[in-house]
Amino acid sequence: MQVHNIYKLKEQAKEEAYAYFDKNIHPLPKDSLGNINETGDGFVDNDVDAFRHAYVSGVFVQELKANQAAFWGWLNEVFPSSGSGSQNSEAAKNMDYWNNAVGRKYGKIAKSRKELAELLKKALERGELIISLDDSRIYSGNFDFQFDPSKPVIVVHESETGRNELFCDLSTGEVFEREIFVLAIENGTYPGYIIASIDGIATPMSKSDGIVSNNLG
Repeated sequence: MQVHNIYKLKEQAKEEAYAYFDKNIHPLPKDSLGNINETGDGFVDNDVDAFRHAYVSGVFVQELKANQAAFWGWLNEVFPSSGSGSQNSEAAKNMDYWNNAVGRKYGKIAKSRKELAELLKKALERGELIISLDDSRIYSGNFDFQFDPSKPVIVVHESETGRNELFCDLSTGEVFEREIFVLAIENGTYPGYIIASIDGIATPMSKSDGIVSNNLG
């Protein structure tokens, strides 16, 4: 999977969330052409925001994996420039983490995106989602992405054959494909990594240091 496909999936899921919300929960602001106007009021730190976060995370579980969905949600909060807008407050981050987790829970059991949306609508009605920054519930999940500064890169997506294809530099939030990582290693940007030829394909690998957490996997 290419980097742009990740963000394409996110954008598609976001549009689906808004369309479902507008039709089945309550109307959203529209522009002069009748299209949902995301730049209008009523999209941030409320029920719309909560549903969107949960739905997008659920779709990521369905299309990728639960751990990858959790990672992309974390990346979006810590490095908003990786696909989001301005930096969130701690209360907003807590709200987003909470709702992302609810989305992942239902993404694991929903058989389709339609079922996911319906399950999240019921979750919203039950008060399972956080829809206000004043909500006292605290997300207690663990997002511990500590790393060796000399080896800040982790694998975030593998091909169906198990080859590492997408990587993220945890020090910057930058996500890149294998070919870009290979070039960066060759240019000396990441001295903690080497390039091996596996089945004739240039493949990034960590330099051996005996620390399991420093391996790319």
